[in-house]
Amino acid sequence: MPVPQVVIIGRPNVGKSSLLNWLAGLRLAIVEDRPGVTRDRVDYLMSHEERFFDLVDTGGMGNHDEDNLTQHVEDQIQIAIGSASIILFIVDARAGIVPFDEEVAQKLRNLDVPIICIANKADTKKLEDQTTDFYRLGRGQVLPVSTTQNRNRARLLNMILERLPPPDEDNETAADAEPEMKVAVVGRRNVGKSTFSNTVAQAERMIVSEVPGTTRDSVDIRFELDGKAFVTIDTPGIRRPSSRKSSLDFFGTHRAQRSIRRADVVFLFLDATQRISKVDKQLCDYISQQYKPCVLVVNKWDLLAKTMPTEKWVRYLHDNFRTMRYAPIAFITGQTGKNVKALLNHGQMLFKQSRLRIPTGQLNRLLRNAIRNSPPPMYKNRRPKIYYGTQVGIQPPTLVLFCNDPQAISKPYQRYLLGAVRDQLNFEEVPIKLYLRKRQQNDSRDEILEEAAQVPQEENKT
Repeated sequence: MPVPQVVIIGRPNVGKSSLLNWLAGLRLAIVEDRPGVTRDRVDYLMSHEERFFDLVDTGGMGNHDEDNLTQHVEDQIQIAIGSASIILFIVDARAGIVPFDEEVAQKLRNLDVPIICIANKADTKKLEDQTTDFYRLGRGQVLPVSTTQNRNRARLLNMILERLPPPDEDNETAADAEPEMKVAVVGRRNVGKSTFSNTVAQAERMIVSEVPGTTRDSVDIRFELDGKAFVTIDTPGIRRPSSRKSSLDFFGTHRAQRSIRRADVVFLFLDATQRISKVDKQLCDYISQQYKPCVLVVNKWDLLAKTMPTEKWVRYLHDNFRTMRYAPIAFITGQTGKNVKALLNHGQMLFKQSRLRIPTGQLNRLLRNAIRNSPPPMYKNRRPKIYYGTQVGIQPPTLVLFCNDPQAISKPYQRYLLGAVRDQLNFEEVPIKLYLRKRQQNDSRDEILEEAAQVPQEENKT
């Protein structure tokens, strides 16, 4: 399963960012005594009792942003809620119940995820006793905490741990089951997305026209291929922000982005007869930010097959999509179905790669060899130590490396380690999340990689 997300929700100025910093033990989110400081989601990979989860801070629900970014903030909140495994609903013990607390509670009422109501700023016993008023919000038990007085942190972490979905690494039934793969078909207008969807469904499910923008919503199409179930999500074509002239264009872009987040694999469609545009690059960046396996699909290839070598287009794509160099490239003709089956099979292979779990021993043997071949470069006249690594999630494969100083492991060296993982494990064509964490003092696991890092070698030039 992916790393579970624990999302912090509440009205403005109840201490959501303070709660994130308090639980993480770091100053990650900006904390000020005024509403609207947090706009984008801020997340941090937490671990407690050897369970990992993403702790996600969000903006205040219902806050009117002074820079006219209210809709952006609300969109980020809804994205976080949609991916939440647990929601921490934060209220203010000093202020008591206010009308907007009740509005937030109403918005959360129909969600099918565990919700923990937390009364923050309960700095004294008297304030803690007053938190019983929040039972009226209908969220059951209310946990009083104080981020400034460090009250009930361990209790809150244990409550989160109790509500996390069970780990599935030992569940052979879940691992052996063949789930339904969801494929988002995205791209700018008129690149052949709907034609492709009709071809794979073997039915006229989507209206196909030379008029750009015919598809106005995301449409799920279920079909089978060689006995395996698939869902393609046909999406509206994306336009440049400056070209969006109506609410349909605006919401079409949001639906396409939502489809990318829902998907297991993304097919980014490009028109072989047109140059790569700024919209294509923005879509590529969004797919990369969501850590989704992706195939770059060059459609309408029949129009260029006799005059253009595929190698030239591959170089062109690599030059323009530098963050997607690992992504495979497919040349198809959606209208006739040429190479469509091979594309779907490749998508299935990426889906399997993204769900792969590597044993900790195998991962650490690989890391030991990589560090022995090229130790991390010196940092402040000392060589950083990487103690061990583990995989904590799938879809995307999520790795955590424990070291003595995360800041000392440079970005180029992180890319080197990811390259080693790609080369030697079955993650060649999918994105990988990598976290660096400082090893806790009470961690008794052996320093299995330290000795490799100390092998004298020529100074790393990375």
